[in-house]
Amino acid sequence: MPKTAMILAAGKGERLLPLTDTLPKALVTVGGMTMLEIVIRRLKYFGFEEVIINVHHLAGQILSYLDEHDNFGLAVHVSHEQDRPLDTGGALKRAYPLIDDNKPLLVHNVDILSDIDLAGLYDAHVRSQALVTLAVKERDSSRVFLFDEAGRLCGWKNRVIGAVRPPALPAGDYRERAFSGIQVVGPHFFEKSFRSSCFPEKEDVFSIVDVYLCLASRHLITGYDPGGGCWLDLGRREGLQQAETLPDLLNLHGSDSFS
Repeated sequence: MPKTAMILAAGKGERLLPLTDTLPKALVTVGGMTMLEIVIRRLKYFGFEEVIINVHHLAGQILSYLDEHDNFGLAVHVSHEQDRPLDTGGALKRAYPLIDDNKPLLVHNVDILSDIDLAGLYDAHVRSQALVTLAVKERDSSRVFLFDEAGRLCGWKNRVIGAVRPPALPAGDYRERAFSGIQVVGPHFFEKSFRSSCFPEKEDVFSIVDVYLCLASRHLITGYDPGGGCWLDLGRREGLQQAETLPDLLNLHGSDSFS
């Protein structure tokens, strides 16, 4: 069964203004490649054959770019958030008609550059039979997920202001891990979510993190931390600049761009 991924590419990229006033964040280049091509390159390398891409800001440029490159040899489906960007949860809800809920779906932010083994993440998710597997990393971050000793998601913490969710989370020795912007949702995730009160039925714009924290009390949601490796947020100018100094990471799967 072909593996499917979704690339979250609808954001305006406000941290990259004024560059993204006239260019969608997904088409910002680093090392001679767009963010979108970098993610697609990695997905193809790890055996993904079908991709769903959500778009909003300057969506026409992304559609033209995909057409010019013949969808990079993938089966591509576009989820168009025409009125406004819907955040991560709303993006998945809007794209649901395009998603096969009978198999795992890897979800990848377009502005994340890493050397994580996506096939390893996917396979770990399948073995665990978790509802969701979150790629996480032990790094400096103002916001972290909280996991118990077994690796089960228990909560979320803002390290700056000390806020914890859920508010009634018992005190404990939780492992704090920062989210890497990559995740796998398991088969029947939407079916189970829609049947619960965790997936907002009447809301269009919401974070998927809120859904995960709600579902974690009744379903297995785990963290996948391979340790080491490199991770960069290309949605920040600092990340873009650092990436330019790491040609081996940018060209991890070959230096030739897809035709």
